[in-house]
Amino acid sequence: MELDSIECVPSLDLTDEDGIHHHHHLHHFPSVSKSHTTTTTTTTNTNTNNNTNTVASSFHSTSVHELLECPVCTNSMYPPIHQCHNGHTLCSTCKARVHNRCPTCRQELGDIRCLALEKVAESLELPCKYMSLGCPEIFPYYSKLKHENLCNFRPYNCPYAGSECVIVGDIPFLVTHLRDDHKVDMHSGCTFNHRYVKSNPREVENATWMLTVFHCFGQYFCLHFEAFQLGMAPVYMAFLRFMGDETEARNYSYSLEVGGNGRKLIWEGTPRSIRDSHRKVRDSHDGLIIQRNMALFFSGGDRKELKLRVTGRIWKEQQNPEGGACIPNLCS
Repeated sequence: MELDSIECVPSLDLTDEDGIHHHHHLHHFPSVSKSHTTTTTTTTNTNTNNNTNTVASSFHSTSVHELLECPVCTNSMYPPIHQCHNGHTLCSTCKARVHNRCPTCRQELGDIRCLALEKVAESLELPCKYMSLGCPEIFPYYSKLKHENLCNFRPYNCPYAGSECVIVGDIPFLVTHLRDDHKVDMHSGCTFNHRYVKSNPREVENATWMLTVFHCFGQYFCLHFEAFQLGMAPVYMAFLRFMGDETEARNYSYSLEVGGNGRKLIWEGTPRSIRDSHRKVRDSHDGLIIQRNMALFFSGGDRKELKLRVTGRIWKEQQNPEGGACIPNLCS
């Protein structure tokens, strides 16, 4: 089910703010002062010993990580770690993939656990697997797993709702992906004005359209509009999602308005994070919901064609330093 036509009427917006800035972190190392001649030999020996200890420690750490490397997927192995009768090890994920045959010697694996290596793995403090995306945290093994499930640096799923897209990435990457691969309209500004037209509104299927990505206050927002069955009744729904984490989403609010024939519906709320799937937001009814009969009433005429105009705006909540309450920072 598709819309016959979509119009986006850009609203004048004078407060589109700064975009995304990349910060480069500079590491400053303390300078080494020159020692007196009488202490040169002692200092040199001390530095040599320190360097030797550092190299040994680094070598030990590297050796342990090589020992824990799965020969199949090359990822680090964590409990349960399996081994064959000849002592070759592999991770539990790959054990199921190799059909119970050791990938090194081709012997049957059985259910032998390498308890010694498991204890080594549990004793290590390891960086978060999202370190390359900016996470600086280091954890013991089990704490690491719990952290990674909630890590703020973990990649986001593609928020496009019109297909089961499997792409993941950070926000700048997903914005480019939405624009280039899904051909989503991009707009700057925090007010919008959309007109949705459907020639045969009696045919309502579970079809979804994500029409626009908005850039304002240096952030990105996804406006969704779709038609679906709510029980036995066909409805139209519009809602906004924030391209970022839930804690950041709470800093913003938005309103949606639809109307006609002297009547109107207004929705105000907080945008949901794209950490929540499109379906989860839709099924929680967290947005502007318009019954079909009401939508046709707003459309006017003979009610044989859907003509909905949805307007809205986004604003940032600011903390009032005196009273502690939030006051809106409005776009004009």
